[in-house]
Amino acid sequence: MVSTLLLVGLLAAGFVGFNIGGSSTGVAWGPAVGARVTRKTTAAALMTFFVLLGGWTVGRKVIATLGGDLVAQSAFTIEASIVVLAFIGLGMAVANLYGVPVSTSMTAVGAIAGLGLATDTLDLAVLGEIVVWWLIAPVVGFWFGAVIGRYLYPHLDRLAAIEQSGGRLVELDRSGMVPAPRLGPGTTPRELVSTAFVLAIACYMSFSAGASNVANAVAPLVGGGLVEPGPGVVLATLTIGLGAFTIARRTMESVGNGLTDLPLLAAMVVMVVAATITTFASWLGVPISLALSTVMTIVGLGWGRATRTATAGQLARGELEGGVSVDAVTVEASDEVPGIGEERAEDLQSASELFDPGMVVRFVSFWIIGPSVATLLSYLTFVLLPV
Repeated sequence: MVSTLLLVGLLAAGFVGFNIGGSSTGVAWGPAVGARVTRKTTAAALMTFFVLLGGWTVGRKVIATLGGDLVAQSAFTIEASIVVLAFIGLGMAVANLYGVPVSTSMTAVGAIAGLGLATDTLDLAVLGEIVVWWLIAPVVGFWFGAVIGRYLYPHLDRLAAIEQSGGRLVELDRSGMVPAPRLGPGTTPRELVSTAFVLAIACYMSFSAGASNVANAVAPLVGGGLVEPGPGVVLATLTIGLGAFTIARRTMESVGNGLTDLPLLAAMVVMVVAATITTFASWLGVPISLALSTVMTIVGLGWGRATRTATAGQLARGELEGGVSVDAVTVEASDEVPGIGEERAEDLQSASELFDPGMVVRFVSFWIIGPSVATLLSYLTFVLLPV
């Protein structure tokens, strides 16, 4: 009986990992795939490797938090672990159904907190620390994006603009005694460096996803002593990798070809900021949402880019011309970067908005409702049913 339940638990963990791979791979590698910097199969392979690296190093701290610090390990029986994993998987399915960037970490915390409330094993101090980080992360993401968009983005656009030659980046020169690598036809040093930078950022994003999300798939099993941390990380990585090689092919296509409507440079800025926030929080052992930081950094970047039409004094008086738009981050760089307050609204903006305020409210609402519902349903399940 125990072996059968353990198998069910492993399958439940695998299902969660599989869905994490499908969603996280699209976020991490969609921009690179959309820009034709790498192929989907290569992206999936790199995603799997760096998820393992992130989970094996930083991710162990998040596993310890969810599997023993937030709730006492004694609460994680086989049956309880299966129920918690089922709620995590259900939360992901509902969020995907409504097209909202899923926060697996927040759903996992909610489901585990419900177990802790029902069994009187919840550490409120640990829960409070996690919630505080949930409030800090989007604010930090927004203001980092805003500062970069207002003061740095035009300069980055001039330095890092990628003009793809369409051919091979590097080829072997066999004219000498020893074959040596050289730039491909039409490839410039800037293109080579920029392409390498895009790949490095995607790998960093994959590392961040592993650091934060591996725990969501296996922490209940590790907390109950059903699986050791090392094998748990491997199990999560294999299932995340399976999702990366299969269902993530579609999400990479969606993200890379129009989900965010961001140019590659803006996507890279957002990825670096969001991944850094998530990795730092994971290093502290705090489970945090990569999607939350990503969305709010996009909002901040668009707002900051559009505010270049006004000086600080004009902003304080509410004299910003026009609104925030997609073209606020897609304008092509000129030879000279206009100063703050010198750019024209028509050079930055169009009718289509970078972000819909109503959509932002929808995202934030789900970030609040999701873990709250997971906590309530988990609590009621463990109180009413003999689990």
